[in-house]
Amino acid sequence: MLIFNNKTDIKALLAKHKETNSTIGFVPTMGALHKGHLSLLEESVKNNDFTVISIFVNPTQFNNAEDLEKYPRTLEADVAKIKTVNDNIIVFAPTVKEMYDNEVTSAHFSFDGLENQMEGQHRPGHFDGVGTIVKKLFEIVEPDNAYFGEKDFQQLQIVKKMVQKNAMPVNVIGCPILREASGLAMSSRNERLSDDDKNKAALIYKTLTEARQLFEKHTVDYVTEYVKSIFKAHPEFDLEYFEIADEATLIPTNIKENKKYRAFIAVFLSNIRLIDNISLN
Repeated sequence: MLIFNNKTDIKALLAKHKETNSTIGFVPTMGALHKGHLSLLEESVKNNDFTVISIFVNPTQFNNAEDLEKYPRTLEADVAKIKTVNDNIIVFAPTVKEMYDNEVTSAHFSFDGLENQMEGQHRPGHFDGVGTIVKKLFEIVEPDNAYFGEKDFQQLQIVKKMVQKNAMPVNVIGCPILREASGLAMSSRNERLSDDDKNKAALIYKTLTEARQLFEKHTVDYVTEYVKSIFKAHPEFDLEYFEIADEATLIPTNIKENKKYRAFIAVFLSNIRLIDNISLN
């Protein structure tokens, strides 16, 4: 397995592969890998000649210094997990200096309003940080296909928009959310939950599935109030937001039209922020 820490070396290797018209699949991550990440790698390995994974905890997308500090960094364990998928996956694990030199700041992006909803309202500057690092990584790896999980659905839509607006020749592919047996969406943040909290957190997906059933026959307001009432009855949770939004624009709605809708949720449990979403129709 090849592990690179600098841009020059990995670009040189990938340029050789490009000369032979090989396809390159790319899975950008912040490490602390779980089965959800590995499913993205499996998809890439299946559909491309070469697969690259990046492991980089990106400082510019954190608007909470404590969150950045506590984010798990487990490179050795991550590499061992990657090997279980395929020993030929190329790993890019740069330092902050390698990616940002001495200027650890975000570029400013317009994502046509996608950045103003939900996560964008509660995490100012987050999507500028995401856009900055993904654009940098795409320019280094120059992938044909890039794989993102639908758990961060808003991020997926924003990356697609960035690729479109910058005319980048990358096919951005969303892959289904992987869940624990309890329904809890797999996430690196789950590592910070106690076993007891992991059991409690199953309420998030249970409530989303109930919201999906209610959405068939009830108004958006009815479903929203129902979800709020569930979390009010479980004070160990702090509900940050629940929104039903148009999948394409991410604009929250109060009325049902002939569009694809998705429910989005963010909650705190023991001071750990968890997000999830579900397609409603």
